[in-house]
Amino acid sequence: MSGSIAPLLPSDEYFNHQIVDTFASVGQSDPAWTEKICGMAAAKDGSLQIAFGFGKYTNRNVVDAYAGIAQGKAQWTVRGSRALHTDPDSINVGPMGYEVVEPLKKIRIFLEPNDAQPIAFDIVFEHVAACVVEDREDRRDMHGFRRATDQIRYHQSGTARGWLSINGERHVIDSNDWICTRDHSWGVRPMVGVPASDLEPDIHHLIPQVLAIWNPIVFTRADGSHYAFHHYYLAFAGGGFKQERIQGGFETLNGQDSKVIHLEPILNFDSPTKRLKSGSFKLGLSDGCTRTLEFESVGDLGFYLGAGHYHGGDGKYHGSWRGEFHLDGDYVADTSDLDTIKRYGQFRDCIIKVTDLEQRAIGYGNCQTHIHGAWPEFGLSGDEPML
Repeated sequence: MSGSIAPLLPSDEYFNHQIVDTFASVGQSDPAWTEKICGMAAAKDGSLQIAFGFGKYTNRNVVDAYAGIAQGKAQWTVRGSRALHTDPDSINVGPMGYEVVEPLKKIRIFLEPNDAQPIAFDIVFEHVAACVVEDREDRRDMHGFRRATDQIRYHQSGTARGWLSINGERHVIDSNDWICTRDHSWGVRPMVGVPASDLEPDIHHLIPQVLAIWNPIVFTRADGSHYAFHHYYLAFAGGGFKQERIQGGFETLNGQDSKVIHLEPILNFDSPTKRLKSGSFKLGLSDGCTRTLEFESVGDLGFYLGAGHYHGGDGKYHGSWRGEFHLDGDYVADTSDLDTIKRYGQFRDCIIKVTDLEQRAIGYGNCQTHIHGAWPEFGLSGDEPML
């Protein structure tokens, strides 16, 4: 008996196959298999931000997406989901679209006028640095039997141009005044679909102290030239132990150089919202040099990704089947309200202004943080509500 073969797609015409099947299938049957795009664009003055995300879940026959705009403390979100088989070579969902204009360099992202929320945008991302592949994320469950996470990701930093609209008011997006960051990942990841009720309970929330920082930054020198920086820091601590994972470095059009081998974050959070306010990153680099990046948040701006159902935000999960097509939206007037943060979770885009004294450059970036437990040196007692 011959083995089964998935359907042919137009993409099968091209010479990019890497498994013995068509592009309608992936190399394993885990329902947590995901290919995801996540990104944002923000005005340097902190007036406006765009957020977007697209996910393809081959083993669930689902594509979903979110697109949003933040202005001050207000946030509008459009969310959609559809059956993958209705358009298997696209990740567009309803009014939301993602178009590769020039691979690894230029991307168009758009949200057409819609009935869910009174927002729309059409932007083009243009790179100022090359795509950089991050370390493979390979994590197992508590006892090590199941590989709970096995994915790779690349990120890229650049600028944005185009326009956005809120309640019919149109704003021009100029690449001199806006930065844009994006990442693209694929593999098995947690928090896809509703958590199974018959698995051994996850104990990660019982670790006394957790700090995660994922942070791409676009820098501009005095002569107008650009470079980028990115770091991903993860720390687990408590009871006499501390485990740190550090990766990142400075980035140009030729790729990553001056890799980070040591990072000391000095952070100032608001309590009880856990919103990042200011701080610095003390870096030890692979070339033996040290460098300090000082930063402050740019106003109240910052999109909460839980509004797009990240990490089970708003009681929903990425990848869940919602029928052949589903579209809805959400609006909140004050994202700093604790009840709103409890709905969305603390994970958010935080737009920061960064000073690199060595290069005499100013940067703007997206500092995403997740922090748990008592960190009195960062302004958190540990008595804050679980967010």
